[in-house]
Amino acid sequence: MPAHQRADARRNYARILAVAEKEVAAHGATASLEQIARTAGVGSATVRRHFPTRRALLEAVSQRRIEALRVRAYELADEEDSRGALLDWLSDVVTYSASARGLAAALTHNDDGSAAAHENSCTSVEEAGAPLLLRAVGDGAVQPSVTIEDLIALIVGIALATESHPDPVAQANRLFRLAVAGLSPLT
Repeated sequence: MPAHQRADARRNYARILAVAEKEVAAHGATASLEQIARTAGVGSATVRRHFPTRRALLEAVSQRRIEALRVRAYELADEEDSRGALLDWLSDVVTYSASARGLAAALTHNDDGSAAAHENSCTSVEEAGAPLLLRAVGDGAVQPSVTIEDLIALIVGIALATESHPDPVAQANRLFRLAVAGLSPLT
C-alpha cells in the first residue's frame, strides 16, 4: 500500500485486506469479492481499485506467509544436509499451502498481467527455494533435471487436490512424502 495515499484509502485497504484474509481462509481462492466489499463496508469499486484482480488480492493475503517462507529458506541455506534442508523447506511450503486456503492459487504461474514477474508470489517463493535446490543438485542429492518450478507446481497440485479433504494439511504432507519417496518399495 503506497504511503502517499490518503488516510481513508489506507484504512480501506487495511480493512479490505483483513476481511479478505478471513474470507479466503473460509472459502479459498474463490472467496466472493462482493462479500468482502460488503463485510469491509466499502463498495465493490473500492475493492477493485485496491486489488484490480482476484490474483492481486490473493497475493496480498498471502504476502506474510510468502515472506515467512523466504526467511525459512534463508535460515536453512547453511544446513549441512542440503537435501534435508530442501525437503524441510518444501515441507513448510506444503503445510502453508494446504493450511492457508488461497495460497496455492497465489503460487500458480499466471500470465494475466496482474503483477510483474519479479513481484508475484510464485516468483518470490521460487527465488527463495532456488538456492536450496541448486545446492542439493550440486551435492548430488537431487537429480539435475529437477527445477524449482517443478517442485512448486507439484506442491500447488497437492495443495489444490487436498483442499476439500477433512484434514488437508495431513493429507497434503502425506502425498508430498509419497512423491519424495516414490512408488518403489524400499530395498
